[in-house]
Amino acid sequence: MIKNFKWLFLVSLTFIACNNDDEVTAVPNSSDGLPLTAGSANFSKFVSLGNSLTAGYSDNALFIEGQKGSYTNILAQQFAQVGGGEFKIPYMNDNIGGLLFGGTQIQGPRLYFNGAAPVPVAGTPSTEVTNKLTGSFNNLGVPGAKSYHLLAAGYGNPAGVPLGQANPYYVRFSSSATSKIIDDATAQNPTFFSLWIGNNDVLGYATSGGTGVNQTGNPNVAAYGANDITDPTAFAGVYNTLVTNLTANGAKGVVANIPYVTSVPFFTTVPTNPIPGLPAASAGQLNALFGGINSALTGAGLPTRFVTLVADDGNAATVEANPLLIRDESLINISTQITAALTPTVGPTTAAYLGSIYGQARHASNAVATKDYVLLTARGIIGTTQTGAPSPFNTIGVSYPMQDNAILTATETAEVKTATDAYNATIAALATSKGLAFVDANAALVQVAGSGISNGGFTVTSAFVTGGGFSLDGVHPSPRGYALIANKFLQAINLKYGSNFKDVDFGDYRILFPSVL
Repeated sequence: MIKNFKWLFLVSLTFIACNNDDEVTAVPNSSDGLPLTAGSANFSKFVSLGNSLTAGYSDNALFIEGQKGSYTNILAQQFAQVGGGEFKIPYMNDNIGGLLFGGTQIQGPRLYFNGAAPVPVAGTPSTEVTNKLTGSFNNLGVPGAKSYHLLAAGYGNPAGVPLGQANPYYVRFSSSATSKIIDDATAQNPTFFSLWIGNNDVLGYATSGGTGVNQTGNPNVAAYGANDITDPTAFAGVYNTLVTNLTANGAKGVVANIPYVTSVPFFTTVPTNPIPGLPAASAGQLNALFGGINSALTGAGLPTRFVTLVADDGNAATVEANPLLIRDESLINISTQITAALTPTVGPTTAAYLGSIYGQARHASNAVATKDYVLLTARGIIGTTQTGAPSPFNTIGVSYPMQDNAILTATETAEVKTATDAYNATIAALATSKGLAFVDANAALVQVAGSGISNGGFTVTSAFVTGGGFSLDGVHPSPRGYALIANKFLQAINLKYGSNFKDVDFGDYRILFPSVL
């Protein structure tokens, strides 16, 4: 029913994965050419709190070299030049990535680019969750943590804790089975801290295609699921508690706001209109079906849902583009009406089937005001055959709707943006009231997703694989992306505290990690 789908796959790419495999060394000069100064800040005891971004997660895993390249470790290297002390990291056991729990693998290895696509590296993870690390750690970034998890007692306890409340990454280095991340931070009496938290309060909802619940209006975080959006009021209370605790001893710090999820390649790589021209007969059949549904919708005073599909014109030089057929759970379900209308012509069985799959179906939109986002993980199913569905109504994205968990619809995108804006208003207000340095990470990532950000002869963009800003999971930064983030933190610190750190050079950081480290 549909011609070659080779457009779905990444073409082979030739590029240099890194500019310099040597370890990055500290830059001795400052942004203004004067001797380095900490300004009014004291970096002797630096502690960082956050989630996977703070930890240095990359390529869908946490591993040693990624942890070394975290923006917080880059900051610590710069702070060391003006009196900053040791920055201890709870390192993983290897550069494979992944986790074992009781000998059973619970998280897979990192990805690398094999020239055609991201694939897992060879090897078995050796990091056993139950092998507890001892001592205190300056980098308290915990992959998967939401804002309220930083206040959760027992977040590092693998037994006797409700599902979703224990985190294997924190299990490894928590100070006790009942400890809180915030307490592990304040117990170290930091003189300076960084806090970047809140991304996961919307990210799980977005990356699951909106399968969670928007909990706005419900401040009871104990009732939330893993993919739910955190209530902005609950977020504000949590964030205020975190900042109040961190500044209680007079510590200075830097906080960052939350980027829009639509700035990252996980949501922007796969277009909404990737379907090539269809065989003429197929285009005609679907246009007749969808046109009939549109007419019925118009007659009922409802907006139309389908566009006219373009047939293959037989010219290899012509590139036709048809939108994806998707399911949108926010639409009024017209399954019953479709079934009733089609029964006289196709019979009750086929009519009921078509009603069931098209009752909430529509074509994806690429218009600015109503734009849908196709998840990166969905690219492999477009154009494949839906198991158990009868031909010709079984080609996913063409005659069979892609399910809602493969798409972040315009309605869901608006929910995520509204929550993000509310979180960011809280973060900015508390940064001002507490006298903290503030990083507008949202603006920075919007720029990366647009024209890009340049440094040292290199421009970082959000283009998947080739842009240099993001790793192969499409969400977390690449080594160079973390360097960009570190620079934004350094610039904010300079502005607030009168220090004069120089930006690190993009050329000293890899674009991607190779298969073997």
